[in-house]
Amino acid sequence: MSKFGLFGKFSVKEGERESLVNILLEAAESMENLDECEMYHVSICEDEPNSVFVYEVWCSEQAHQESLTLESTQILIKRAKPIMTGMERIATLKPEGGKGISA
Repeated sequence: MSKFGLFGKFSVKEGERESLVNILLEAAESMENLDECEMYHVSICEDEPNSVFVYEVWCSEQAHQESLTLESTQILIKRAKPIMTGMERIATLKPEGGKGISA
């Protein structure tokens, strides 16, 4: 089974970027005990003050899909929705390796 990577961009209402960053960092913390999630990075770009970027690496696409059904994930999604204005899947990736990605 090949690994599954995802690079996404979340757009937020004016002035709400930090709120979404905090919610997504909570999501990252909740993934700490999920062996299926190898990487969950939250980033911002100073040139895009209303955007937050997330890069994820999972053991499989199925594991990623299953994570979206977890109660903890659903709670965070409900908190994020009111401040979000959009979501874009920049790329679906097939991670090949590197620091932080298991063999």
